[in-house]
Amino acid sequence: MNIITADSLSDLPEVASAIIDSLNGRNIVAFRGEMGAGKTTLINEICNALGVKDTVTSPTFALVNEYRDRDNNPIFHFDFYRINKIEEAFDLGYEEYFDSGHLCLIEWPEQIEQLLPANVMTVGIEIIDKDSRKFTID
Repeated sequence: MNIITADSLSDLPEVASAIIDSLNGRNIVAFRGEMGAGKTTLINEICNALGVKDTVTSPTFALVNEYRDRDNNPIFHFDFYRINKIEEAFDLGYEEYFDSGHLCLIEWPEQIEQLLPANVMTVGIEIIDKDSRKFTID
């Protein structure tokens, strides 16, 4: 487990690098934190580090956004906050994304907990104050 404290947004590149370096062959990353903790902001920084040129936004209504890294590999960004039933994840075809081997970054994984694979990487985000966050990478 890796714990990093960020005192400002300028510390996020270090956090993003630590997450990327900790993947160790895993492709599914679950971001856990309360509303406003900075899940989308951190995912944006990870995508920047991987060379994504597109604007990274939370796919709150679409459920999934697709970006391309510097090598043109897809990165899938999920936001399951608004799903009401687990069947919605099945309707989305989550299995194809998760089994693709491509990076899947998931906001609100609590909504699909039973669908997450055993080797999922978890990134916890804890609000310390207005600008500071504690990140737990596991």
